[in-house]
Amino acid sequence: MNINTAYFAGGCFWCMTKPFDTFDGIEKVTSGYMGGHTENPTYEEVKTGTTGHLETVKIEYDVALFSYHKLLEIFFSVINPLDEGGQFQDRGSQYQTAIFYSNKDQKKSAEEYIEKLQDSLNADKAIATRILPASTFYEAEAYHQDFYKKNPERYAKEQQDRANYYK
Repeated sequence: MNINTAYFAGGCFWCMTKPFDTFDGIEKVTSGYMGGHTENPTYEEVKTGTTGHLETVKIEYDVALFSYHKLLEIFFSVINPLDEGGQFQDRGSQYQTAIFYSNKDQKKSAEEYIEKLQDSLNADKAIATRILPASTFYEAEAYHQDFYKKNPERYAKEQQDRANYYK
């Protein structure tokens, strides 16, 4: 296997795990934090929006079975890339969207994808999803991992709330 890593911030990491976790070629999806200025942040700190971190998922995938482009497609299918204030009912800087790239190929792919998406949206607003260099990834507490599996009813409610947010 040739395992690579991708990092995406798409609002609450509870809602970002399952869309990636269900495909062959995805080896592991981990909830955590990236992009801030506090070392070893806790959920209690990050949720205040004062640490500079974004709730992020770390995706380990087999490049022979799964492309980075496919990861971008999945990511953009589950977020609102025009929302700069968070995602759906999750508001605040810690819930903003970002692609954290680990190498120049990921950066280029993300830039090209966003450019094409912006052109296709024909929207008055620019895409708010930022492309940032990956930094230290801090794994979230154990109770945040595999949330959709451990708490199916609460996860379903989160998904319903997301679906109803812009109605």
